[in-house]
Amino acid sequence: IHVIFIFRNMCLMSRRSHVKEDIMFKKNVGGIDRTLRILVGIALLVAFGLNPSSQYSWLYLIGIVPLATGLLSTCPLYSIFGLNTCPRK
Repeated sequence: IHVIFIFRNMCLMSRRSHVKEDIMFKKNVGGIDRTLRILVGIALLVAFGLNPSSQYSWLYLIGIVPLATGLLSTCPLYSIFGLNTCPRK
């Protein structure tokens, strides 16, 4: 009986996480926004590489965030606030 209960809970949890994943990773970054994110991310990472001995050089690693959101065309904050810069179909 316990095995059936655990299996049922796992199935329910996987369904819920799948729904969240669809909402969270829906493409919501498009065009100019995406290009700017990629360029800013690359620029910050290059600045980190050129200036590694600075006291606050670790702040340049924030460039990973815009680079990742630009490459994946999705932004979790846009999903939370209901924003979308993709062209309408």
